[in-house]
Amino acid sequence: MLSKRAAFTKSAASFGGLSRGGRPATRASAGRLFVISASSGTGKTTLANELLKEDSRLVRSVSCTTRPPRAGETEGEHYYFISKNEFLEKKKKREFLEWANVFGRYYGTPKQKVESLLRQGKDVLLVIDVQGAKQVKKTRPDAVFIFLAPPSKEELKRRLEKRGTESREEINRRYRVATKELQELNDLKLCDYRIVNRDIGTCYQALKAILEAERGRDGR
Repeated sequence: MLSKRAAFTKSAASFGGLSRGGRPATRASAGRLFVISASSGTGKTTLANELLKEDSRLVRSVSCTTRPPRAGETEGEHYYFISKNEFLEKKKKREFLEWANVFGRYYGTPKQKVESLLRQGKDVLLVIDVQGAKQVKKTRPDAVFIFLAPPSKEELKRRLEKRGTESREEINRRYRVATKELQELNDLKLCDYRIVNRDIGTCYQALKAILEAERGRDGR
């Protein structure tokens, strides 16, 4: 059950009046691209799944990855699981909107599929890391960028340990990368919105409010 309580701040837009923060306008007939970006352990996958369950206008962009499937993951629903050679060939052909090498595993968003969905007027959700978000920002500045931050570095490490899916070495490595990414985001002002995820319920409500406000701006 979703409970309530979290901090919600905006970096490049003001919530309520919703100034554009420099983003180009989007035609009402086209879909919107929403990018949720966060480091490991911030709850981005859980929150994205909740949004997709409740919001019929929102569709997930399915990424390609070279990592093996985890328990419960389905080909074509959670990821397209491909070989490293196949991934690198797609990268060479510029078939990805963004791609990243995350701890030795490759991840990439198929560009053609995203563009097709947007042309159909569908709102598309990307759930990607900070590396990928920086690439999308360059090619799709009209996208809405939402960054999820942990309430503290200590809480981030606790959440990583609680997952129980990585070794101690892997946890420490993810923690180092996450703290570096937090600093980068503060310096680059990459995101339009920044949500401090103290509580999953209130964070979810903030995400829903952002989507509705952005759609309202386009008259949809």
